[in-house]
Amino acid sequence: MIRTTKEYLSLSLKGMAMGAADIIPGVSGGTIAFISGIYEELIETINNVNFEAIKKLNKNGIKGFWEHINGNFLIALLTGIAISIMSLAKVITHLLETHSQLLWGFFFGLIVASVYIVGKKVNKWDVNNIISLIIGSSIAFYITILNPMQNPDALWFVFLSGSIAICAMILPGISGSFILLLLGSYEFILVAITGFKLDVITIFGVGCITGLLAFSKLLNWLFKKYHDITIALLTGFLIGSLNKIWPWKETIQTRINSHGEIVPFIQSNVLPSNFEGDSNIIEVILLSLIGLVLICLLYTSPSPRDRG
Repeated sequence: MIRTTKEYLSLSLKGMAMGAADIIPGVSGGTIAFISGIYEELIETINNVNFEAIKKLNKNGIKGFWEHINGNFLIALLTGIAISIMSLAKVITHLLETHSQLLWGFFFGLIVASVYIVGKKVNKWDVNNIISLIIGSSIAFYITILNPMQNPDALWFVFLSGSIAICAMILPGISGSFILLLLGSYEFILVAITGFKLDVITIFGVGCITGLLAFSKLLNWLFKKYHDITIALLTGFLIGSLNKIWPWKETIQTRINSHGEIVPFIQSNVLPSNFEGDSNIIEVILLSLIGLVLICLLYTSPSPRDRG
């Protein structure tokens, strides 16, 4: 697919948005990919990184290989994701600690808008699609109420964490970073990224690549064989994930992080009126509306593939 420089820059910006979303436990980079119109191309592109690509390299050279894997698309998107993760990890962590309500409010509005936009991609809401929606909502909701574990930081577990989390990262509504939190690896990986611990970053990256290549094949098959049911399932994932990003929470249990600080470990949602402290309800609602509007604006700028 031929794109202009402006379109590749737009891809990188979408990649940056995906990277920022994936850092936050509760928000999925796959959601950003979906609502920005590049999701199915992303899954198909990842699926094309296979043995056929090697055959193309041997037969047609680098040009044939690059076209087969949609290389320009991958580079533009991955560059944006990498820039975002490396530059925003500390910022996002700080905002979660100091302005968590406002941050959750922004993403709550983002996800609410995404539910409507993704749901519109289902051609007909029949019984099968509605059942798929309910199943997706139930799965995502159940994941959000699981209690986090604390596991060893051995490299084999870092690899396993990457393999599992990446599958969630490319699913709209299921947060890869929240999966890392459940596995007890979130903080360890985030510290490794911000501290440039190359051994941990490398093993985690290899795990991500392994899981991504395997899972993308399943998703690509589902989109081709059961498109509407798959979209309905993903819409359900978005609905179920709203439980995790509800802005007002109470802490039930705390833990001590690697810096010796007491941080929330298990939390439950409460109404703004029952929230201890300043609920910031006006600010949260305002940021939710901003998130909603931004998603609507993003959706009005479809990708070249969407334009045909």
